[in-house]
Amino acid sequence: MDHNYTLKYKTFNQLLDDVTIDLNTYALENMIEPQTLIKVAKRVTYDLGLRINQTKQIIIDVDHSKAKLPDDFFSMNHAGMLAEFTEYTGYDIGGTNIQELPYSEVPATTTNCETPEEIVRPRVITNCKGENYEIVQIMNTGQSRVYERLIPIRFTKSQFIENSCTNLSVQATNNAYIKDGFIFTNFESGKLYLNYQGNLEDDEGNLLVPDHEYINEYYEYALKQRIFENMYLNGEDVAQKLQFIEQRLRPARNNALSFVNTPNFKEIEQLWAANRKAQYSKYYDMFKSH
Repeated sequence: MDHNYTLKYKTFNQLLDDVTIDLNTYALENMIEPQTLIKVAKRVTYDLGLRINQTKQIIIDVDHSKAKLPDDFFSMNHAGMLAEFTEYTGYDIGGTNIQELPYSEVPATTTNCETPEEIVRPRVITNCKGENYEIVQIMNTGQSRVYERLIPIRFTKSQFIENSCTNLSVQATNNAYIKDGFIFTNFESGKLYLNYQGNLEDDEGNLLVPDHEYINEYYEYALKQRIFENMYLNGEDVAQKLQFIEQRLRPARNNALSFVNTPNFKEIEQLWAANRKAQYSKYYDMFKSH
């Protein structure tokens, strides 16, 4: 569900700066209250949908049949229990980096001066979408783990799981459900790989918004509309300005929604593959000899 691989983000304070530059006279008179505008930015983000959220990955430990979800967790794309990893050393990378790398066949004789030869031949894992991946965990100690098995887990349906996630229908002995910021499992312990949509927040907890020409105007006009609305309710003579902003807000929203809902190349490729498979089954399978 990674729709946003080219999308950049900025903080709410940066968005507010862009708005106050346009309304510098009102800003100098302290007629703009930032606290009243945060909920407007959140509403616009909700209106644009999950496609603008950041797709993140993490490996969490299950202890006593329970694992805490990340603080920025919004909804789950897919998950699985990890097992049988191979550990390597020699990586100079800070922090912990979880990679769900698309698998491509590499000849066994291929060598690479920067990584061990074993890394070049990945352990193939099929995720819930039917795509082949390798899962590599690179830690701040310079070590890396290449996991060889992703054991399926069946999740109970809830508002925190995407409807398209096959963890809701997979047949598996391992079961889990999400409640009150935790994942509860029917197994005692283990490592759980989680691919999820994160809330739009940075590491310091600051609210983030998308930073793109087709989206910025929607956020800016939505904030300006609330600013002039508050002024109008407080008796300021800004009725014409409010009407002008509302006229501009509607096309800005339409442009932003159109941009966000336009499929990217990967989605078009997946749609083409699914359509090709369907047509193959419809018009060719009947002629195959059994």
